[in-house]
Amino acid sequence: MRILITNDDGINAPGLKTLEAIAKTVAGPDGEVWVVAPAFEQSGVGHCISYTHPTLIAEMGPRRFAAEGTPADCVLAGIHYVMKDTPPDLILSGVNRGNNAAENVLYSGTLGAAMEGALQGKRAIALSQYFGPDNASLDDPFEAAAAHGAETVQALVDHGSWGGGEYGTFYNVNFPPLPGGQVKGRKVTRQGRRPDTNFSAEPSIAPNGRRFLWVRGGNQHGAVDAETDAGANLDGYISITPLRADLTAHDQLSVLKGRLE
Repeated sequence: MRILITNDDGINAPGLKTLEAIAKTVAGPDGEVWVVAPAFEQSGVGHCISYTHPTLIAEMGPRRFAAEGTPADCVLAGIHYVMKDTPPDLILSGVNRGNNAAENVLYSGTLGAAMEGALQGKRAIALSQYFGPDNASLDDPFEAAAAHGAETVQALVDHGSWGGGEYGTFYNVNFPPLPGGQVKGRKVTRQGRRPDTNFSAEPSIAPNGRRFLWVRGGNQHGAVDAETDAGANLDGYISITPLRADLTAHDQLSVLKGRLE
């Protein structure tokens, strides 16, 4: 199996090393793991692509490339340039430093890479590590992902549903904020929404008097529906959420047809 891996934390991020180990296990001794990752951190860029300017790409070593672009750019570079003659069988994105559950899905560059993989007709999985007081201070805060990542990816490769008509399915995997040995198992969940949790903007004045804004996140550990991704993670489970790029509110179509057509 040929696997293309990327992330949004940058090519030197520790979570990418965890993902490389996961990918090598899944690829097997006769497989290949290729890295095309952002040269610098690209957290929060979502599914952005560098449509109006070129992307500089540099070979850092065997099967290892850094691109001055977004995670989605890296997937495009991997499929259409780096691995053009030997396309990937699977795309993995992560392991993100911090969860990409609930509303974070909509902002995540990690998910943006997986979404682009699905749009390109490839099997794609995003992986993220929830952080909390039980794992943030570990020698390896990615311990849960390292311990359970390969078997989770392999389970999706073997048993996942990859169809979906016009928009293929891709998967969002979040590992709970626990040491590896305390993970309870896996749950298939829907995407959640944390009540009263939103991003905000906070002003800051620089020494030269210029005004800047910092984007701030919200509470990641508040009460949330137990049947959702974030709820499962906070209860000690790995969440697996099938996603599609189709943003249509299908439940509203028939209602609006009756009112507007």
